[in-house]
Amino acid sequence: MSAAPSQIALGDLVFDVAVGGPAGGAPVLLLHGFPHNSASFAGVLPLLHDAGLRTITFDQRGYSPGARPADVDAYVIDNLMSDALGVLDELGIDKCLLVGHDWGGIIGWQLASRHPDRFTGYVAVSTGHPGAISGALAGGDDQREKSSYISFFIEEGAEEKLLARNAVLLRRTCPKEAALQMQEPGALTGGLNWYRANFTGDIAAKMPSRRVSIPTTLVWSDGDTALGREQAEASAGFVDGDYRFVELAGVDHWVPEKAPEALAAAIIDRAGV
Repeated sequence: MSAAPSQIALGDLVFDVAVGGPAGGAPVLLLHGFPHNSASFAGVLPLLHDAGLRTITFDQRGYSPGARPADVDAYVIDNLMSDALGVLDELGIDKCLLVGHDWGGIIGWQLASRHPDRFTGYVAVSTGHPGAISGALAGGDDQREKSSYISFFIEEGAEEKLLARNAVLLRRTCPKEAALQMQEPGALTGGLNWYRANFTGDIAAKMPSRRVSIPTTLVWSDGDTALGREQAEASAGFVDGDYRFVELAGVDHWVPEKAPEALAAAIIDRAGV
């Protein structure tokens, strides 16, 4: 196991980064979602290392204390993608397996479709292809109801409501560690700015629905209260490469924390090791 840099500077932003596993292992980049930072993969990483994989995780824009720009527009998805590619560039990694959960999954679909030359494959966790999500939102009430929280998240002052009474709303809906992290100064605003920058205005232009050519796996759990079955099952129709759908029974939205063994198995299977 070789030592890894603890921070990487990309322009004026400084990201907390962790690299682990065998030095010669095939690289895997794992992107976290909201509101948990890269610690969400703590249970997954050792299993990937034992399988011989080299992992890269980082606390993304808004989550690393040194990478919290004040301007909402700084959080548009093109910048979030550039951060991921910049970390890989700084580490000298030309191509790797990509994994993304929740918001990390949204970024992942864009990276997989717009930069296929940088990735050997993609493992989306919970989050379906943007075209599948759009279809589910247009086609029925289930996904619209599951996504209704977004309108609250983009409101000015949502931070105060979410952090009121010792962050009771966060603590009821997300892992304890994530709720604690979001109470750090500036952390919650950084996370909410992902929603404010990308789920307002011309959403389709910001997050285009392009087909994916690289081998792809979608891991979805039937207890997910944010992302429904329709968007998960419809994602197959947007992938031209080898596609695998892994359904986890009795697991909620927090797949990396609640089902690390199953997620690691899906990643290892896609990595082909």
